[in-house]
Amino acid sequence: MKLYLLSIMQPEGPPPAPEALGRIMQDVDTMVQETKAANVWVFNGSLTPPASATVIRLRGDNVLLSDGPFAESKEFIGGFLIIRAEDLDAALAWGGKLGRATTLPVEVRPFHGEA
Repeated sequence: MKLYLLSIMQPEGPPPAPEALGRIMQDVDTMVQETKAANVWVFNGSLTPPASATVIRLRGDNVLLSDGPFAESKEFIGGFLIIRAEDLDAALAWGGKLGRATTLPVEVRPFHGEA
């Protein structure tokens, strides 16, 4: 079994209306519970907007901190789910379920070095 990162790609801008967001979050929770029942769930979480990020850069022996995202983008990772799946096809199937739940694009990536 390999570990896969399922990243929810959120567009920049305001969130959906509260009633729509409530349904989406309920669908996401149902999907996460499904991964737990199938024993593929490892970890999941949601992230604050990119403006809350701090970027760390090394310049020689100095550590420089700056506010905001590393790169400007029209989309950002709004949340993620780490699963353990038999193969890429199985991970893509879970990614499709997450995409249906969030109504957003989902990027599926394997971790390096997983057996």
